[in-house]
Amino acid sequence: MVIRKEIDRKIIAEAITELWEPLNDRQREFLTDNIEIHTFNRNEVIFCENEVPRFLMCLISGKVKIYMDGIGGRDQIIRLINQKGFFGYRAAFAGENYRNRAAAFEPSVICMIPINVIKKLIKENSLLAIYFIKQLSSMLGAADMRTISLTQKHIRGRLAESLVSLIDKYGVDEDGSTLNIHLSREDLANMSNMTTSNAIRTLSAFAQEHIIAIDGRKIKVIEEKELRNISEMG
Repeated sequence: MVIRKEIDRKIIAEAITELWEPLNDRQREFLTDNIEIHTFNRNEVIFCENEVPRFLMCLISGKVKIYMDGIGGRDQIIRLINQKGFFGYRAAFAGENYRNRAAAFEPSVICMIPINVIKKLIKENSLLAIYFIKQLSSMLGAADMRTISLTQKHIRGRLAESLVSLIDKYGVDEDGSTLNIHLSREDLANMSNMTTSNAIRTLSAFAQEHIIAIDGRKIKVIEEKELRNISEMG
């Protein structure tokens, strides 16, 4: 992990727009004075379970996964963080240690804001408090929907949902169809609550049906509509 102390205010404002806009000039200066920019390598752990949460984090560039240990030692990916997404703060607001872990899927740059700084700003600025209430409420709703998907959808539906989620969150390459994230089969399985062997077989079935095409870790979506139908039908 590399820490950069010198920070351009414009870069910060663009990275954390929704956090920045409700603040007045004094509060923005206070925030900027307390921010650090951390750079993480591919697969580097950002925080671990049972650690005391010290920062609210915002992903400036790269890709990050939040995950937990599952039954039998298999990881379960809870969610992926997209660019400008905030993470790592729920436990702090709940007065808990981390229950999960975060790691970089690829080289990532993360804005780190001390939790005590955020709490001070929330006390001063009700608009900021409302913003975090909305964020946490949205996370709770998404977690409820995710629970239904992982417990009631069949294997095909779960894997299709993971692929659709990757399209919606990270988009596609310039060719208009290749996912803009290259996951291992194990990571796809961990997203979809299935074994790696089941993920491989299901991906192969999608490829045989010409819904996707596979080239190593690259996945090209040929029939996005059909993929979304499988996700919705479960």
